[in-house]
Amino acid sequence: METPANDDRYQNSRLASLDALRGFDMMFIMGGDSIGHALEHWKAAESGPLQVLAQQLNHVAWEGFRFYDLIFPLFVFIAGVSLVFALAKAEERGGKAAAARRVIKRGVILYLIGIIYYGGWGNEIAGREGIEGIRLFGVLQRIAICYLCAGLLYLYLKPRGLLFAALGLLGGYWALMSFVPMPGLDQVSFEEGKNLANWVDSKYVPFFKWDGSHDPEGLLSTLPAIGTCLLGVFVGMFLRCPKTTEQQKVLWLAGAGVAAIVLGYFWGLQFPVIKKLWTSSYVLVAAGWSALFMALFYWAIDVKGHSRWAQPFIWIGLNPITIYLLGNIMNFDDLVGRVLGGPIKGFADGLSHGLGDLIIALGGIGLAVFFCWWLHRRKLYFRV
Repeated sequence: METPANDDRYQNSRLASLDALRGFDMMFIMGGDSIGHALEHWKAAESGPLQVLAQQLNHVAWEGFRFYDLIFPLFVFIAGVSLVFALAKAEERGGKAAAARRVIKRGVILYLIGIIYYGGWGNEIAGREGIEGIRLFGVLQRIAICYLCAGLLYLYLKPRGLLFAALGLLGGYWALMSFVPMPGLDQVSFEEGKNLANWVDSKYVPFFKWDGSHDPEGLLSTLPAIGTCLLGVFVGMFLRCPKTTEQQKVLWLAGAGVAAIVLGYFWGLQFPVIKKLWTSSYVLVAAGWSALFMALFYWAIDVKGHSRWAQPFIWIGLNPITIYLLGNIMNFDDLVGRVLGGPIKGFADGLSHGLGDLIIALGGIGLAVFFCWWLHRRKLYFRV
């Protein structure tokens, strides 16, 4: 545990908007899908705006893009923005080699935490014991790999080299997926189980895979995910640029975001927007929305100074790993259900069928926010 005084993020290079946006993202990671599922079963939300909201809080089955499909790449994007501020300070203090050691250490630790998060050796989710139950590629593992690769590239490449790296990752992945059919097929396909990325997982990724023969955070699709992190690095470098005014930064970020979304959907006409394959078109669409959210939070909090509304997000954003791991150990919805279940849930369901589940889902997020506030009040922050 560390206090802000000992954390690079709380020095002059800190962006409050970055903590807030991270917390905003984590809030949906903690319970966005629970709210979406509860809305789907709430009779009052069978049609109209609430039904649209329910759809947006659930992933698309395969191809397409909803709000909830933004949550994971937004976190990877934020990791890229954050590492610029953290590593620039670390390099000033101890040199490039020390900063690189820091990147490697954090990347390895986060990857190992990801292994443990998904059950480690005794994976109950997989229903397997021993080494066969290990999930090598998961959410935390992907974040760790992206942070490690993007961090080292940032330290050892100039901006032009970073640009070539990002283009190479997105363009190379597009070429592989678009021109190399899965062995056994005569032509390229982007269908689940019939594409090159899924085949690579089934052939070369051992142990437990989330979707049976392949994994949505698999081996080949990690390459464009590193590209997502690098796009965040570019935004971080831009935000640190002293030659550009705050207002110009907001406008350029917003403009770049819109351009990326348009380009991503245009690219998607040939290379579909698919989260589970992390297609290059998906990278651009998600990065575009991420840049727009970054511009909005930066303008409201760091430029205009309106931060009171964002305090709950900041509390979460200061302890993202803590709340993520804690949610794996004890389910916040289950804890709230023990208090609000029974008579209260029954009374709510009596008023409107399915309302009780929505109250529990909202209560779970509220409990998580309260816990983050409690940690913040005591200046307790967990860093990898």
